[in-house]
Amino acid sequence: MEITEKDVEHIAELARLELAAEEKKLYTGQLKSIFGWMEELNKADTASVPPTSNVLGAANPLREDKPFYFEDREAILKNAPGREYDFIKVKKVIE
Repeated sequence: MEITEKDVEHIAELARLELAAEEKKLYTGQLKSIFGWMEELNKADTASVPPTSNVLGAANPLREDKPFYFEDREAILKNAPGREYDFIKVKKVIE
């Protein structure tokens, strides 16, 4: 895939970044290099390789989610940004 400075400018605009001319040249070169390596990886025959989520075979050690009583409620509420009675008060995020 050919990457141009116009592509870098478009990506920067989407990310709301302002780039200097030398940064555009630098990032264009870096992206070309990255996509070059991706093309090399695409040449590898992976048809017989099963999909994996963890190459080490490790399991995700999740514990059961159980509510429990915390002895020192005041310690938690003291660190809260806002408090109303025995509850943590947060700013409204939904209109």
